[in-house]
Amino acid sequence: MSQRTATRVRTTTVMDESARRVLDAAEADPFAPLALAVTAPGGYGKTAVLKAFRRAYENAGVRVCDRPGDPDTVVIVDDAHNLPAARLLELTAAVAAGDVPRLVVASRPWPRSAELGELTRALGQTVMLAPLDRVQVRHHAAGAFGAAPAAELVEFLFRQTGGVPAYVDRLVSAMSSRPVTEVPDAALAGFRYDFDLLDPDVLQYVLAAQAGAGLRTDLLASLLGRDADDVVTVMEAARATGLLGQDGTLLPICDRAVRVVIPAERALAVRQRLAELLLERGESVLPLARSLLGSAVGGAGVAAAFHAAAHESLTEDPALSAKLFAAAVSAGRPLAQCAAGWAHASALAGDLDSAMRLADKAISSSEDKASGARVAATALAHRGQLGRSAELYQWSGDVSLAAIGRIGTGTLVDLTATDDLPTLLSGAASLMAQGVRESVCGSPVDALSSLVRAAGLLEPAGRGVLLPDSPAALAALVGLHCGELGVAESVLDRAVQSNMGGPLLATRHKLLQAWLCMMRGQLAAAAEHLAEVRPREPRDWLFAVALEAGLARRNSDVQALRRIWAQACEAVVRHPVDLFTILPLGEFAVAAAKLSDQARLGPHLREAYALTAQLGNPELWATTLHWSGLHAAIVAENPGEAADHVAALATNQSRFGQALGDAAQCWLDVVAGKVDPVRAEKAARGLHDMGMVWDGSRLAGQAAIRTADRKAMVTLLDCARELQGKQAVTDPIPTEASPLSEREQEVAALVLQGMTYKQVGDQLFISAKTVEHHMARMRQRLGASSRSELLTQLRALTSRN
Repeated sequence: MSQRTATRVRTTTVMDESARRVLDAAEADPFAPLALAVTAPGGYGKTAVLKAFRRAYENAGVRVCDRPGDPDTVVIVDDAHNLPAARLLELTAAVAAGDVPRLVVASRPWPRSAELGELTRALGQTVMLAPLDRVQVRHHAAGAFGAAPAAELVEFLFRQTGGVPAYVDRLVSAMSSRPVTEVPDAALAGFRYDFDLLDPDVLQYVLAAQAGAGLRTDLLASLLGRDADDVVTVMEAARATGLLGQDGTLLPICDRAVRVVIPAERALAVRQRLAELLLERGESVLPLARSLLGSAVGGAGVAAAFHAAAHESLTEDPALSAKLFAAAVSAGRPLAQCAAGWAHASALAGDLDSAMRLADKAISSSEDKASGARVAATALAHRGQLGRSAELYQWSGDVSLAAIGRIGTGTLVDLTATDDLPTLLSGAASLMAQGVRESVCGSPVDALSSLVRAAGLLEPAGRGVLLPDSPAALAALVGLHCGELGVAESVLDRAVQSNMGGPLLATRHKLLQAWLCMMRGQLAAAAEHLAEVRPREPRDWLFAVALEAGLARRNSDVQALRRIWAQACEAVVRHPVDLFTILPLGEFAVAAAKLSDQARLGPHLREAYALTAQLGNPELWATTLHWSGLHAAIVAENPGEAADHVAALATNQSRFGQALGDAAQCWLDVVAGKVDPVRAEKAARGLHDMGMVWDGSRLAGQAAIRTADRKAMVTLLDCARELQGKQAVTDPIPTEASPLSEREQEVAALVLQGMTYKQVGDQLFISAKTVEHHMARMRQRLGASSRSELLTQLRALTSRN
């Protein structure tokens, strides 16, 4: 291939199609008349097109000049938009007189003088260059890299440059022979010269466009100090530079160039002024204020913009809101004007340390003391200080939220109508207080109804509402205490989906979802929910540790229970007893009995019983407390105390209460060795129907172990396994490939999971001694000389199948 052909291939692969057609015609007949205007913004390849025409005519022997003269020449003029009027008139006259048969003129679309317009019209034929498409970008990159580029690289080049040929060249050249996935600094060096050539107002416009105000002529007029017509002129001049895409925004490579090449203080000054202008107009300043974070800009105007933006982002992004409040103070805004809002944002973001510190400042020095008190009250509720929280809510005027705290700590208050604004929060708070009160002196159905309605009311705006507890969490607690697990699940799922309460309450909802799974016997799912959270506050930590204890107990893992017992005792000490912590206290009561450490938990349990007594022993809350007390007494082998709990449970005539009462009496009989198989199965199924899957299967299993009737034992074992869904619990070795019986396979599978004989027995509702017999028979059948050899053979059977 000749040098001329190689050059021609390189040029045409990146040339605009319309320009290429005219060039091909000129090459075919270089002496034919030609009057052509080539128009495009900067960087679109006008100069490259003119060079291609120059080369084509020179190769054909046609002399190229820049002024009309010899009819055998071709006149090629670049950057005609910069020519003086006299020169443009001269060219127009020459075209009209026929003195220049071949004329090619290139110009930008702006500035467009009247003289340039006349020349373009006189030429007649106009080619408007377009950016390269993806195919052309691929060809260009292949020529540079010597191989076909990957589709991802082509897309990167196209998106960064918008297909502007000059920028494609810069980016590809900067990559050298090694393609990258980010714009190298070397590709930005040429922009320094481009920016130096810009008119000052055009540069201001470019900086404004980068800040997102490129189409706001009203803002630009104030920024540039020009009228609307002049602003449009500046916008057209900026578009003619090629730095902007079709939508008026900076091309990505140009945006990066502005950030790297233009002094930061100049860009910040434009953003600061735009923020102040938006603030004066009462418009959103959040995007601009966010871009100014960390810039150390100051002054009253930008401080006010930060403050306004902080309030804008409070509900959608409280962590950002807290940063903006901090920036407002750093920029000169008095802390007293920001403390309450900053505390609110910090609390919503889950940073209660900062929230309480700022709330204290708001209460002592700000103009919005009530808001500061509400934040402090919320933080104290999450930290277990429900009584003090209620006092602060009362002081701030939030009587409904105060009532929740007072009832939760043992004071039954009457609910009074308030003159609060009818907002979603005030309506939900009123329903929450009503629901909590009904849980104590009304029916569980009414309590659930009020709380579920409160949760539904807050769903549209729940993520930005600061709450001591969510109505969904309270509804779930009531549901867990009265056996309405379906309602509890539904309301929790909706709360998680709507992000009710934001980050501050997300952990609370997850923990209650885990508790729901644990009650249903879905221990693996409960453990998964628990693993997803990192509790930071005492109330969440109390529930998290209680869940660990509950899972360890249900898995018969006494060693795990011992490991977490110290944390359990600390969690109880850190969180005072209130009505809403009965579930974890009950779980700890059984764990304490298992570990023979009732003395450490005793004062807290006595306080819980005193609290319910102070409220008139409400059935909904007291029933669960007595159910846990029953099992603690059974574990501690204290039949007298167990009988007291059974008697207390017998007084609850609700469907849930009757199920627990029947099961409690049955437990007492089973422990005493008096097993009525029919009654035991009925009681177990009654618990299962209430959602208490593990408790139901456990009761049936223990009854089976203690009965002397072989037929009854088999029936009860089948019932226990059915209720617990044992087919999903174990993963035995396939029968057709194993020399072991079905029961031996189940035992082997659990032993290989690391369970002790006691734990295996609890899972299969057989005694540890029976598990030991199964293991001995397997060892004999497989010919293993030791326990380790037996485990090795069992693992081999499992892996082989």
